[in-house]
Amino acid sequence: MMWLADAATTVPGESTQQAIGYPTLFLLVLFGALVPVVPTGALVSTAAVVAFHQTAPYSLALVLVTASVAAFLGDAALYWLGQRGMGSKNGSRWLEAIRSRAPEDRLEQAQEKLAEHGVAVLVLSRLVPAGRIPVMLACLMARWPLRRFARGNLPACVAWAVTYQLIGILGGSLFPEPWEGVVAAIALTVLVGAAPSAWRRLRARRAARAKA
Repeated sequence: MMWLADAATTVPGESTQQAIGYPTLFLLVLFGALVPVVPTGALVSTAAVVAFHQTAPYSLALVLVTASVAAFLGDAALYWLGQRGMGSKNGSRWLEAIRSRAPEDRLEQAQEKLAEHGVAVLVLSRLVPAGRIPVMLACLMARWPLRRFARGNLPACVAWAVTYQLIGILGGSLFPEPWEGVVAAIALTVLVGAAPSAWRRLRARRAARAKA
């Protein structure tokens, strides 16, 4: 990402960083919401690090708005594409892509929680690593209209952006140089993303040993 590379070496003017950085952040988060292979959380954290070291008073607010809107629009577009697949006799590649990223056990849990708690589950699904797609598929299978999904997903996207922005601010506040904060923010993001799956594997091993 040219914006982050510039910040790590020779920092250009803030107006140049903003002119390049915010549209880039928007497009990457939007793409990451549609194709869940881009580490969008790390992008928000690193953008927050750069904004933290800027003197412009609204830099962090712009990062928050940009990331939230991009995530919301990406989720809405993916949900709409999934709806079209649900309504089609032969499905669609988008629906198949959603299904392929929602293991049966996670989907069952998402369906149970969705039935119990409704739209509140969307907020948690955005904050839990790999939780967004199973809950989205559960909403599709429950035949939620796009408007209902969007109403619950808006606060979910804001909460997600706030969480990863706070990770970036923490990394930026610990180090005087932006590139050091970027490295720290990425490390924290990876740790946050890996911790739940590591904990699940540990619990599974303990359960297996207990049975043995």
